[in-house]
Amino acid sequence: MVSLRCKMVVKEELESLGLQLARVDLGVVELRDKIPEEVIEKLRKNLTRCGLELLDDRTSILIEQIKGVIIEMIHYSDESPKMNYSDYISEKLKYDYTYLSNLFSKVKGMTIQQFIIMNKVERVKELLMYDELNLTEISYKLNYSSVAHMSNQFKKVTGLSPSSYKQSNVKRTSLENF
Repeated sequence: MVSLRCKMVVKEELESLGLQLARVDLGVVELRDKIPEEVIEKLRKNLTRCGLELLDDRTSILIEQIKGVIIEMIHYSDESPKMNYSDYISEKLKYDYTYLSNLFSKVKGMTIQQFIIMNKVERVKELLMYDELNLTEISYKLNYSSVAHMSNQFKKVTGLSPSSYKQSNVKRTSLENF
């Protein structure tokens, strides 16, 4: 589960099967009781129908937890952590960062840092579209050292500066209204 909508869908599916929930968070579900195999298969089918996947091997679960921590940190938290990302992720998941980093790179074919950058750029795009914050406020909100650093990273990923992206987006939006 990498979004709040996914979390809601999973919770509804679990409750519809009469399962007692202990906790539902992004990327992880804890149940009060053991689930019979036939219920697990029904849950797997229901989730697949919703475009989700039931992960039950340790590696896949840990990868999803890493992604969940990063997505929650960048997209749903009002404040960036006051420590560096590697310490934050390691502390949240209770694993050594080197282990998490090596596992993530092996499975996903990209580093955790690349995944963080990709998500930060997506968040910058969202914030530019909302047009509520200026570039300085966005860079501060996303824990960039400067607007220049954010702009350079944004341009490397998108090929456009944040200002150019915003202008092209406004034009695209206005064309859709005709």
